[in-house]
Amino acid sequence: MLKVVCFGEALVDLLSDRISGNDGAGEMEQFRKFPGGAPANAAVAVAKLGGEAYFAGMLGDDLFGRFLLEELKAQGVKTDYVRFTDVAKTALAFVSLDEYGERSFEFYRPPAADLCFRPAHFHEQTFAGQGILHLCSNSLTDSEIAETTMHAAELAQARGWLVSVDVNLRHNLWLAGAADSARVLELVQRADIVKMSREERDYLAASENFNDELLAQRPQLLLITDGPQPLHWITSTGQGQIQPPMTRAVDTTAAGDGFIGGLIYQLARQQVTPANLGEWLNAETLIEALSFACACGAHAASLPGAFPSLPSQQSLNAFLQARSQHV
Repeated sequence: MLKVVCFGEALVDLLSDRISGNDGAGEMEQFRKFPGGAPANAAVAVAKLGGEAYFAGMLGDDLFGRFLLEELKAQGVKTDYVRFTDVAKTALAFVSLDEYGERSFEFYRPPAADLCFRPAHFHEQTFAGQGILHLCSNSLTDSEIAETTMHAAELAQARGWLVSVDVNLRHNLWLAGAADSARVLELVQRADIVKMSREERDYLAASENFNDELLAQRPQLLLITDGPQPLHWITSTGQGQIQPPMTRAVDTTAAGDGFIGGLIYQLARQQVTPANLGEWLNAETLIEALSFACACGAHAASLPGAFPSLPSQQSLNAFLQARSQHV
């Protein structure tokens, strides 16, 4: 089993008890506290499945930061590489859901503690041994955290690590109100595996040959998700689709993180490195791993919250068995 390090933001999701679009006049809206943040979710996904997962990032030295640290530990994530700061508070995200479980976010970031992480804050053992580094675009939203993120990718690749990037665009986190596509593409081009939604792919694509141009650089596997619609996978030698399990979406907040966490777990379990990734992609192992990842994402969408919705091996087996009985 390879070591997995997920770097970036951990934040607190404050989930509304009200369905967006229902005005609820005269009723008091309440928000329930959940741990979250895309890289933190991915780390939890790997850990709950049985992998060796670390979260690396900066938390505020405050009530929410300590809450996140304890929640990460409770889920089996190793927190050796977590740093604390009193310069900024832990980020918050107020989350509203519609009747289909689709979410909208209001972020209290910047300023936020996760943006204060610098190259010097990486623990000397972060990239020791063999492993997989997972990154997201939310650690690109200002120039200094972007430089830190690129530095992490360079360090990992210099040690022979696999690098995974989930585009995961949140336009309202960027000061301009829209993601800097050039900066996001700079990170994407350094990855071995890239996950993006169909909308994110369309936003980043500068030409009709976007997929081919990306695969001509470092990335070897592109994954394009589309909610409950088929996952589209693309390599330099082939492409295909996989239909995720059908489920009633309750909260899609961590569905994408569940998916990528499930895939990273399989890569770590099968000890896939940059040196043998090409061989792995041309075997049945790719389809099996992507099917497993799709099931993890569907499981996460079927439950509220981020960390609580991510599957263990036991809960995933029960989820799939229940689906099979309804076919």
